[in-house]
Amino acid sequence: MTEAVPIRASRARRYDKQRGCYVYDVSFTTTVPLTARTVEVAEAFGLGVDGEKEHVLYRDFELHLAEGDVVYITGDSGSGKSVLLRALQEDLGEEAVDIADVEVDEDTPLIDTVGSTFQEALRLLCKVGLNDAFLFLRSWDQLSDGQRYRYRIARMIDTGRRFWLADEFCSTLDRTTAKVVAFNIQKLARRCGATLVVATTHTDLEEDLNPSILIRKGWGEEIEVDYRENREAPGCSVAEDVNIRLGTREDYERLSHFHYRDSRVPVPHRFFAMERDGEIIGVIAYCYPPVNSAGRKKAVGYRPRLGELNREWTIISRVVVHPKYRTIGLGRRLVEETLPLCGRRHVELMAVMAQYNPFAERAGMKLLLRREPHVYVVKAVDGLRELGFNPPLMSSKSYNRRRLGELSDAEMEEAREILLGVSTQYYKRLTSSGRPYVRKEEFREWLHEVPRERLDRVLANLAVLSQSKAYLYWCRDWMDEGEVDEGE
Repeated sequence: MTEAVPIRASRARRYDKQRGCYVYDVSFTTTVPLTARTVEVAEAFGLGVDGEKEHVLYRDFELHLAEGDVVYITGDSGSGKSVLLRALQEDLGEEAVDIADVEVDEDTPLIDTVGSTFQEALRLLCKVGLNDAFLFLRSWDQLSDGQRYRYRIARMIDTGRRFWLADEFCSTLDRTTAKVVAFNIQKLARRCGATLVVATTHTDLEEDLNPSILIRKGWGEEIEVDYRENREAPGCSVAEDVNIRLGTREDYERLSHFHYRDSRVPVPHRFFAMERDGEIIGVIAYCYPPVNSAGRKKAVGYRPRLGELNREWTIISRVVVHPKYRTIGLGRRLVEETLPLCGRRHVELMAVMAQYNPFAERAGMKLLLRREPHVYVVKAVDGLRELGFNPPLMSSKSYNRRRLGELSDAEMEEAREILLGVSTQYYKRLTSSGRPYVRKEEFREWLHEVPRERLDRVLANLAVLSQSKAYLYWCRDWMDEGEVDEGE
């Protein structure tokens, strides 16, 4: 058996002061083991096989790399893209982080693996498109390939390193997801002041990366370098094919499972659907508003009567974007483009996520206040905690059913009295009643008539009421006359 002769690589880098850049020389040499067949090949084609052959990938190649650049290296497999990326990584040392080398804790919920505080973790996960309450609680091994790539970006940002490197960039992702990720990572890199260098055989990411340096690597020494203005990509190419139309409840139900709340919404006033190539990728639900709202008086200076609420007010109850299409501004577009079409003068939005992801503010709504839960709601939650309930888990109806089944008759009666102590303005919400108002005695009777397991939804609704939320407002009067659809 003939022993294989190894390939010997040669790499040199130097800083050229006159040109103000690093200059790379990369080559490798090979030798051919002498066998009966290799000798026959040499004789047949007139080749010399008894010496070394040099293959040059980069000769006197200069790279002007400035802080904040976005570098896109593309070319055929085997052309030397990865070689250049490794050379850069060695030169940059501890200042660089490779997305493939980011440490991952496979068993810990995402919310516990990034950021130094809870708020920082939420904002970081939202930035990379993992902006879903369910995703916050998932671990690495429960994520899709696209979600894993987004998570690695979050971890990369969290390192605080100045240079982000990615070989085989998005090579395992479908091309739509790859374009979304490419757009988002260049946006984050530029806003964080980091330098991004990616290498891939795919040539379809140029528009979404909008590189300041484009390197096209051919075979051998062939290479082209294009230096451009360093500016953020104006938008994701995927969003160019998106349109918004009047929607239906069926459109909403197709995406409702992507929202962390249950699929039920208050009485709907109007739906709008967002489509791409015939696929529903987003939906927004405008509903009739509640009788009371903490920020309403601050918005208009008075408390509207019920008749005015039904005629002129609406509330955005759900904004859902398919996880694949998040971080490219589609949530903002859903709000911005449908506000003038909703047929109402006043629009409200109350949401937990709006505190961490300001998409509605970017769409033109104004953040008027952050509402803390009512004192009676807090008191009720504290009372249930003393009965053994874990408030963070009360959003789960299955947890509530299990815990309710463990209560003694005396404890069950105490739980009913605790719920009865919540302000009357919340009885309708707690019971999910379609009636405009529920009196205290009616609520008392209802609490005693329904089986205890039916109270699972009441406790879940109470958990929602106990959340801190942002109140946002928009008024049609802010727009120029004639730009609004008055149709119902």
